[in-house]
Amino acid sequence: MDKTDIGILKALQEDGRASAQQLSETVGLSAAPVWRRVKALEANKVITGYSAQVDRSKVGLQGCMFAQISLERHSAGTVETFERSVRDAPEILECYAVTGDSDFLLKILVESPEAYDRFLHRFLFNLPGIRQTRTIVVLRELKHEVRLPL
Repeated sequence: MDKTDIGILKALQEDGRASAQQLSETVGLSAAPVWRRVKALEANKVITGYSAQVDRSKVGLQGCMFAQISLERHSAGTVETFERSVRDAPEILECYAVTGDSDFLLKILVESPEAYDRFLHRFLFNLPGIRQTRTIVVLRELKHEVRLPL
């Protein structure tokens, strides 16, 4: 990975629909080598996909919560069941194994606090092996960045 690849990545983070010609103007190479570099970045899983950034409030997802989850046991079966369940829940956008008082931190998007309550009772509270959940309700989003600091 060199400065040109980083330049391509920065430009694609700004505009994922940029053409090879547009990228070539940004990084100072012709379009063909830029296209080959983009394909190599994709093949090497540096670029893992392309998507639209959607304003969650405009699609009715007003409730952003973080849930701290502590497991009763850390056996392979308990952890695998939890991780599989989390991957299958569309409301859970992110899941991190963490240090400290809890084992996992989940970022959850729902329509409202009432929808979160339903999610807790329908999903989280029914998962086996959970000892405790603690919820942090987001009051206001100060920064939401999806671009990496390259």
